[in-house]
Amino acid sequence: MFLLAAHPIVHVNALLNTTATMLLIAGFVFIKRRNESAHKWAMLLALATSTLFLACYLYYHLVERLQTPFAGEGLIWYVYIAILISHVLLAMTVPPLALITILFGLRAHGDWMPSRLLQASDDERLEFTRRYRAKHRAWARVTFPIWLYVSITGVLVYLMLYHLWPPIES
Repeated sequence: MFLLAAHPIVHVNALLNTTATMLLIAGFVFIKRRNESAHKWAMLLALATSTLFLACYLYYHLVERLQTPFAGEGLIWYVYIAILISHVLLAMTVPPLALITILFGLRAHGDWMPSRLLQASDDERLEFTRRYRAKHRAWARVTFPIWLYVSITGVLVYLMLYHLWPPIES
């Protein structure tokens, strides 16, 4: 059940974070099963979902200037703060990491190939995609766990703020 006193956008943000989490996991499963096309689309949708989340989040905090104090006390307050701080710090790294990783992935997939390679030999195009596949994998090993952690902890922060220890109405 949604807490009616909360601004509706916090629920939208939670839904977007949950969707991004599911898409990230789906993308991971797809690539482990060697389904590159499904992986590509799951990750592009995760990027689009995370971008929409960021726009809503910034609107909520910068335009509406809304904040919700955490109502939990004692040990749970420290747990919440630890999760929140790690979430915020890592969330700042996700946009550049995700964009770079996805760009390398698109190039590895043969998308966004430089025009000079369109007329190149098959060997040259293969070398190009091989090089970007290696870059994509290296970046994804760092990006994926951070992005997944940020998506999951975003939902956890929402649950802690609005459902487990909801704000006290005054």
